[in-house]
Amino acid sequence: MATLLHSLGRAAFRHRGRFLACWLLLIALVGGGLGVFGSHLDSEATIPGSQSQEGIDVLEKSLPSSTGVTAQLVFVAPKGETVEDPAHRAVIRKAVREAAKAPQVERAVDPFRAKSVSDDGRTALAQVLYPIKRDALEDSSVTALEEIAESARTSGLRAEVGGTVYSTAGMSPGIGEVIGLAVAVLVLTLTFGSLLAAGLPLLTALIGLVTGLLGLLLVSNIATVSSTAPSLALMVGLAVGIDYALLILSRHREQLARGMGAEESATRATATAGSAVVYAGLTVVIALAGLTVVGIPFLSVMGLAAAGTVLMAVAVAITLLPALLGMAGERIRPRPGSRADRRERNATGSGSNGDGRNGGERWARLVTHRPLATVLTIVLGLAVLAIPAFQLTLAMPDNGTAAPDSTQRKAYDQISDSFGPGNNGRLLVLVQPTDGDPKPAAADVTAGLKQLGLPGIASIGAPQIGTDGRTAILTVVPEKGPREEETEQLVRDIRSAIPALGAKAGADILVTGSTAAAIDVSDRLRDSLLPFGAVVVGFALLLLLLVFRSLVIPVKAAIGFLLSLGAALGTVVAVFQWGWLAGLFGVTTTGPVFSFMPIVLIAVLFGLAMDYEVFLVSRMREEYVRTGSHHEAVITGSRHASRVVTAAALIMFSVFASFATTEDLTLKPIALGLAAGILFDAFLVRMTLVPAVLALAGKSAWWLPRSLARALPDLDVEGSGLGSPESETSSTSREITSVTSRL
Repeated sequence: MATLLHSLGRAAFRHRGRFLACWLLLIALVGGGLGVFGSHLDSEATIPGSQSQEGIDVLEKSLPSSTGVTAQLVFVAPKGETVEDPAHRAVIRKAVREAAKAPQVERAVDPFRAKSVSDDGRTALAQVLYPIKRDALEDSSVTALEEIAESARTSGLRAEVGGTVYSTAGMSPGIGEVIGLAVAVLVLTLTFGSLLAAGLPLLTALIGLVTGLLGLLLVSNIATVSSTAPSLALMVGLAVGIDYALLILSRHREQLARGMGAEESATRATATAGSAVVYAGLTVVIALAGLTVVGIPFLSVMGLAAAGTVLMAVAVAITLLPALLGMAGERIRPRPGSRADRRERNATGSGSNGDGRNGGERWARLVTHRPLATVLTIVLGLAVLAIPAFQLTLAMPDNGTAAPDSTQRKAYDQISDSFGPGNNGRLLVLVQPTDGDPKPAAADVTAGLKQLGLPGIASIGAPQIGTDGRTAILTVVPEKGPREEETEQLVRDIRSAIPALGAKAGADILVTGSTAAAIDVSDRLRDSLLPFGAVVVGFALLLLLLVFRSLVIPVKAAIGFLLSLGAALGTVVAVFQWGWLAGLFGVTTTGPVFSFMPIVLIAVLFGLAMDYEVFLVSRMREEYVRTGSHHEAVITGSRHASRVVTAAALIMFSVFASFATTEDLTLKPIALGLAAGILFDAFLVRMTLVPAVLALAGKSAWWLPRSLARALPDLDVEGSGLGSPESETSSTSREITSVTSRL
């Protein structure tokens, strides 16, 4: 691998204009295609094989209007008054008539005719029905309803808009990315001491990210791409794009500081650090592609889309970056005697100031001085932080998780207060008799449910007959809200009773609706965590075994990740379920965590954790192969890699932490979990636990059975097959010093 990348890096350096032109042409082609064909993102989530999905498919044929998005207009009279007062009644009916004429609306239901008025007479609920899916709903249509509600408020009524028109459809780029990039610029500038050097990782990361995202949007015209896919691709692509360029550029600057020629340095950095980038990228791709194991199509698309941006980041790092290094030439070399030059020399141990040690080496010597005590302290500390994770509960987001000051959240809370929380999470029970009129069968099912006396049922509505004349739809209103455990148990209880009820009524019965679908998604995700983790960790262990030719390194890496993951999940539970420091993070609603959080956290955090593992241990492995001294290889590897890992981790922590400030409770726990996980993994596991464990293991850390060593290919990640650059370095150092002194 190192030999191949060495040739690729040299070609990119020498033919830099052509390589840059190819990337610009690719962006132009993809961007042009997007401009011509546009994009088509799909916000519909299907759960193949689930009862709720089967029921939704039946509804598509028997009662298509029930599968479209809905809006809710909630009207609340002032204290001491009711919505039945003539003035308020007139305003509400006018608003309903206007809503019926709003764009894309099929019909609006008068709350007085539908008897959707609260017992105290203060609240009226009007349903607005759309014959379309969420992805076909125009933003202007929702705005029109909000304007109608605003007009109603002028009469003294409170009016809010809720419903599935506000379904979560991914996050949009905003202030989070801006803050993340600003922090990245600061960290990179401090790391390299040069604006030119700091700008290169950002430039290449953005080029890779733009190419990947444009390509993803273009692909959405020929394949189903979920509306959430670009969100994950954006976060991960930005993260790894900066990381990978940072690793290669840092190696290049170290070699330049030792006097190596610019071309040889760029090609060797691409060969050695580039090898680490390739294998680190593969671990991230494995983790993200592993989301296909879950069996939920839109989650599979999310993983594959993010994996595509990672591959793009790797491609940019090993092709475009060497070309840009060729264009930068000697301008990127630290000036002799400058602070940046001293820092780079200290990173290589050749500094002339003091003992030549940098902070990474000092820290490595500290944690390996008493390695057993270090290991026990870190393991116990992370284990304590992971304790809350055992109480993790999951649920899908709804309007109850929206920002407290949003109109959909206010509508959700008002419906819960006035009509009961179950009205925000109604269940649909489909009854299809094997033959004949569905009404008698529906009556039998209704009577059967009442006779069972299942806890948690508030009411059962009259059956609605589908347009096919064969299906009856019963509306079951739970006593609790859609994210409560009692509602989840009610769905299971009804489904458990289906065989007996169906046999008695002579009908097929399905429990569906948005609440049942959300429960099915949560169950599918919960059941998939173990096989997903096994597949991802298994493939990654195999890859690390090939890269480092060691049994200890992959096992240690996996155990370290599990410790970081447990601590990150524990942090999320403590904040979002227990309410610890909730005010600090702006969490106004505690309860179950977004169902996708654990599996997305595992995929992204595992990939980034293995990035840092490869960055750090590859330098240790390189020194061990070169010198044969295990202890000094651990110390020297830490000295070389500490600054890169620290800078990369700080950038990623800042990016994810900036997203944790959002008011969206679907994104906030993922962002906080990633920020905490990066912090724990980079600084406690990789920078502290790894050197201590390797110090305890001694040379056995690199042990591999001879039979296995002969069977496995030698990937040469450390670049031992490239030969020594010493002769070229010594022959060019005088000329380079002369050149740089004139710059």
